[in-house]
Amino acid sequence: MLFGWFIGLSMDVPDWDVTVFTKNRDRLLRGEVASKFFAAVLADPQVKPPLSLELFSVDGTLIEAWASMKSSRLKDGSGAPPGPGRNRGRDFRSEKRSNETHASKIDPDARLARKSNGQASKLCYAGHVVMENRHGLVVAATTTRATGTADRDAGKTMMAGLDRAPRSTLGADKNYDTRNFVEALRDLGVTPHVAQHTNGRRSAVAGQNTRHPGYAASQRIRKRIEEVFGWGKEIGSMRRTLRRGLERVGWSFTLRVAAYHPIRLLKLLAAPA
Repeated sequence: MLFGWFIGLSMDVPDWDVTVFTKNRDRLLRGEVASKFFAAVLADPQVKPPLSLELFSVDGTLIEAWASMKSSRLKDGSGAPPGPGRNRGRDFRSEKRSNETHASKIDPDARLARKSNGQASKLCYAGHVVMENRHGLVVAATTTRATGTADRDAGKTMMAGLDRAPRSTLGADKNYDTRNFVEALRDLGVTPHVAQHTNGRRSAVAGQNTRHPGYAASQRIRKRIEEVFGWGKEIGSMRRTLRRGLERVGWSFTLRVAAYHPIRLLKLLAAPA
């Protein structure tokens, strides 16, 4: 009764079946509603003028897939099957798992990944955002399979399609300090303000870039991008997706990133000019 009253149904109308929600979800996917909502917020006359077209930051985060590690099986079909029962066990002893040899039977698009060395691998997706540095608003977002080069590949793609000034800068952490990524940014006319990775190898970032005052400012401000992921995982249920498949996970991620904008805009638009 409360549900029917909340959505405006009369007392003699039956409640919606679950298939109604699944059909609506499919319509949202086909209509690209999440990306259109994301773009509409940024195009608002009150939002677009203050956006920076020159200073940006990029980063990515892992999103746990809605699939258990027990669903990870050898691609060739060999290996012992899960045990009997409702919560079937799976013995991974002496079995080395990798994305080349294993895939999830529940969510084939998910990939084994870990946040850092020493941590356990999990089935994940990778979410990526580009933030403008003036007000900390996200101007591009995408979701990919969690591969070793996903962050850098997504960063290049997002910057290539971004509406920006001819000479702009991009701040990033040490994970982006590779020759391929830095040269790709220069080809796009973007100055790489990437943190130098000097542990055991030579950095791809030129020393003349690091001596510029803007480099230090980019390195300081780029850390603000963690606020987007922090809000998304603690408030926006971004830590572990409830969807399966890259398309649905990407739709959910983009919608949650777009929902972060009103949080920032309430403070920005209320602040005195």
